[in-house]
Amino acid sequence: MSDALPISVSILDKDYKIACPTGEQPALLASAKYLDSKMREVRDNGNIMGAERVAVITALNITNDFLSSSQTQEELGKELPPRLKNLEIKINRALERARQLEI
Repeated sequence: MSDALPISVSILDKDYKIACPTGEQPALLASAKYLDSKMREVRDNGNIMGAERVAVITALNITNDFLSSSQTQEELGKELPPRLKNLEIKINRALERARQLEI
């Protein structure tokens, strides 16, 4: 297990020190930057007052985006195998026709 190093991130102009495993720092910094931008977006586009409320609304928005994305991927996963099977059938037919033309 790698050692955790304290990393400083700033979210809505407030600094936080977070223990972060070695090698995970870029991901943590990118996550903090993303969260900061989304929280600023919520704060600047609405009548939401207070950092806690901004954080909760932002968390709900990010969670909704994540779940919607997961559901879309799941739906594609269900749809993809039949589409791949149809594509395989079409390719096999085309190859069979090409073989018949060669003969």
